[in-house]
Order: sequence, then structure tokens, then C-alpha cells
Amino acid sequence: MRKGPGWGANLPGIATLLLTLALTAPAFAGGVPQPDGYRLSDYRSPTPDGVAGAETVDTPAVQALLSQGRLIIPIFVQRLDRSTLPGGPWLLSKPYRQIPGSVWLPNVGLGAPDPATLAWFESQLDRLTGGDRSRDLLFYCLSDCWLSWNATKRALLLGYARVHWYPTGIDGWMEAGLPTEEAHPLPPPAAR
Repeated sequence: MRKGPGWGANLPGIATLLLTLALTAPAFAGGVPQPDGYRLSDYRSPTPDGVAGAETVDTPAVQALLSQGRLIIPIFVQRLDRSTLPGGPWLLSKPYRQIPGSVWLPNVGLGAPDPATLAWFESQLDRLTGGDRSRDLLFYCLSDCWLSWNATKRALLLGYARVHWYPTGIDGWMEAGLPTEEAHPLPPPAAR
């Protein structure tokens, strides 16, 4: 029986492989890259780890923000269809849940919303913050949802300085067994 080199003879090769994997792993750890613009379709798919300029928060961080007494405004951005009648209402096909105290602004996270929705988003943020662009805003939707990523980026581009993104959204909140309330969208923007 012929004996070849033992596994110890391959240690330099194994060490090189492990070092290579360790050095390249961070390049793959980020997962989905941040686009230069907005996500325009396939909104329910894996998202990047963050939004440049915003703080990405997990469920314990959201709980801490809400319990600190800071004047943070949680904004739910779940998409809704709208009646095709002129100035028609949102069409709620089922009940939705949100983090208590949230404001629901449907469709503001679409990649290319119509001008009326963009103007509505800007005016609602101005109203909610009293024009104070240093107020804390928390954007969320569902898990793996680009709508909240887009809305977070849009708020940053409008000049809001303290923007938080909660990527697991209401799904993560409910999985943690935290209280929710029934969600009611704000009236839709007027059609132009």
C-alpha cells in the first residue's frame, strides 16, 4: 500500500484558500448592491443592507427609538391600488397592520410615482415634521420590500437629515410579537 503525503502536507494550500475566502467574503456579504437611482419594479425582492445617508435599524433599535421619547415619525409605505374614478379612494382589499402611531403613505415608495404622488409625499412630510427637516423619520413596509428603500432615499434627497430605514418592516415587528394597530392610509393625493 502506497502512502501519500498526509493531510498536513496540504496545510499551506488550505491556509491560502481560507485566507482568500476571508478576504473576499466582505465583497459578497453585502448581497444586493444599492442602485444609483430607485428600484422601478419587482419591489418584493431582496434589498441592499442599507440606504446611503440613512441609518438602517433592526427591531430592537426601532423599539429603542420609539421608547426614548424622541419625536420620531414612523411611516408605513405599503402599496395600494386606487379607484380609477377621478379623485378615487384607495382600494383596501384586506385589513393591514402597522406599528402603533404610524402614518400610512401608500405608493410613495414606487420607483417612478406620478407628479401628484411626489408632491403629496413632500407636502405630507412637511406637514408631519412641521417643516423641521431634522425630525426623525422611520420608513418601513414589509420584509424584502423596495418600497421603503425608495421612500427612505426620496426623503434623504428632499433634505431630511435623520432618516431611518427598517428593512424587515411590519413583518419583523410582528414576528417579534410586538403590538400593532389597524392601518388606515391617509387620503390619496388629488389627481392632476
